[in-house]
Amino acid sequence: MKVCKNLIGGEWVDASNGATFETRNPAHPDEILATFPLATQEDARRAIAAARAALPAWADTPPPQRGMILEKASQIIDVRLEEITTTLTREEGKTLAEARAEVVRARDIFRYFSGEGWRMKGDVLPGSIKGELLYTRREPLGVVSIITPWNFPIAIPAWKIAPALVYGNTVVFKPASYAPETGLRLVEVLVEAGLPPGVINFVTGTGRVVGDEMVSSPQINGISFTGSYAVGTGIYAQAIKNMTRVQLEMGGKNAMVVLNDARLELAVDLAVRGGFGLTGQACTATSRVIVEAGIADEFAEGLTAAARNLVVGDGLESGVQMGPAVSREQMETDLSYVQIGREEGARLLAGGGVARGDGFFVQPTVFDHVEPQMRIAQEEIFGPVIGIIRARDLDDAIEKANAISYGLTAGIVTNDLQRAFTFANRVEAGVVKINEPTIGLALQAPFGGFKHSSANTFKEQGPAAIEFYTRTKTVYVRHG
Repeated sequence: MKVCKNLIGGEWVDASNGATFETRNPAHPDEILATFPLATQEDARRAIAAARAALPAWADTPPPQRGMILEKASQIIDVRLEEITTTLTREEGKTLAEARAEVVRARDIFRYFSGEGWRMKGDVLPGSIKGELLYTRREPLGVVSIITPWNFPIAIPAWKIAPALVYGNTVVFKPASYAPETGLRLVEVLVEAGLPPGVINFVTGTGRVVGDEMVSSPQINGISFTGSYAVGTGIYAQAIKNMTRVQLEMGGKNAMVVLNDARLELAVDLAVRGGFGLTGQACTATSRVIVEAGIADEFAEGLTAAARNLVVGDGLESGVQMGPAVSREQMETDLSYVQIGREEGARLLAGGGVARGDGFFVQPTVFDHVEPQMRIAQEEIFGPVIGIIRARDLDDAIEKANAISYGLTAGIVTNDLQRAFTFANRVEAGVVKINEPTIGLALQAPFGGFKHSSANTFKEQGPAAIEFYTRTKTVYVRHG
């Protein structure tokens, strides 16, 4: 068992009151992995003060030099790839293949944003009077609170922290308590890469104590949060009191539409990858499959067989295709929604129970004849549960896809280009995938949802990240 510490102002420290919490392996809950500081409000305040103190020097560091540290971090992640992969699997439960892909993504995100140090620029505009130079410049936003979930414990921190740093901000980073060690490894990489003390601060603890200080402090200039809608709206309400800039990603209830002309094998494969990959624990997961009537019976049969054949187990074991839920609480949530689906009248075709008794393993679950108003069609489950909804035609499918409060990702499987673009144009989602799974994102492309999936303010990732992490200053120079 490891004993881990927080990083505040360049020093590795315990909680000021000495309190700790344990992390456990969801595949083997009796296995304690590490202890972490249960930080206090005062600890959070010290982390914010350290970030504030480090801000002027870091903001004045030339952007290409900041980018060079990110490039060095990318190289270190590459060297430590297998070590971090194993840590992620043991802590969060992903299979080794899924964990490795996530660590590679974090490496590539730092590599991508290292180049942004050379591309950070403003604009020169035509002056409105003779002898005038008019231009804009990008400046760092300031001190940024970064609060991340457990389901992507290195990729999500990477796509928030990398742009924050390269654009000259300092960071206070709080990972989720189910999976803090993977986030700690990322912080260690940045320290090894040469990030100055105080530029990143790592604090573990509860959202009620640490998180509340990180979103309510007037010393914070920006908040980037990924998590539930309930927590996100609470953060928004706190932040607005200080006019703090916010970036929120708050989940989804994502639909994949399967049209009659779709290739059945592809449709089933995409549903399995989107709904059962990552144990369904992704905000972009496929939780609803809306199938045109002519192919619905065949699709339901194919998806049922595929679900029953998936190998569920410890992600460290060879041949395992789906790992455990992250915690007992999440497993119980998944199973409670299975019971809700039964009570609502949906037809259970596969799964619905515990896969094995030595960990938090849930069977891949398929419901058929789900109606759009059912709770299992409206509420984010965050587990390996797919509901099949039948549609008369494309118009009916789009109407049912849009009949929710979320709007993160949506997909369609079809060989008809015209119908594919009709769907892409009319579906209410921030990301649309055609003949691809609803999970999986290009790191160079903007990411964010519509409706309750986001604050509808700032996109994440790619060139769009600069809009959140910088502020624009306009300068007028009369030289004539």
